[in-house]
Amino acid sequence: MHEVKDTQRAVVRIGYDGRVHKTFRASKARERFANEVRVLRYLEKRGCDFVPRLLEADPVALKIITTNCGSIVEQLDPGRMKELFAELLHFGVRHDDAFLRNVTYRTTDGRFCLIDFEFATILDEPTPADPVPAQEPPPKKR
Repeated sequence: MHEVKDTQRAVVRIGYDGRVHKTFRASKARERFANEVRVLRYLEKRGCDFVPRLLEADPVALKIITTNCGSIVEQLDPGRMKELFAELLHFGVRHDDAFLRNVTYRTTDGRFCLIDFEFATILDEPTPADPVPAQEPPPKKR
């Protein structure tokens, strides 16, 4: 395997078969793992074709295996990068880590792609901070 990234938060390697192996570690690793798995599954159901496909998820090892979305991009026009992350909003997800390090280029179809969804937010799901709709109390029995 070829190591692509080794930081405090994660180790990312690319296997000889081209699949991406990401192991989460450090602070809130379990939560970040669970969020990335949830977001990738959600985006796949929504038909988003410019993000990795989740192939395996191991909650014990905190490891995911995904398809490869191409090579890391060294430079990208800021306007184009903004458009790319905004395009994700049409699928109901905000990336929340919108930096060049999370953009790849897939040569097979000439498409910029997005990776690394551990901090992403699914926009149409209620969050704990969302207010609960008021409900009328049940009628009193007489």
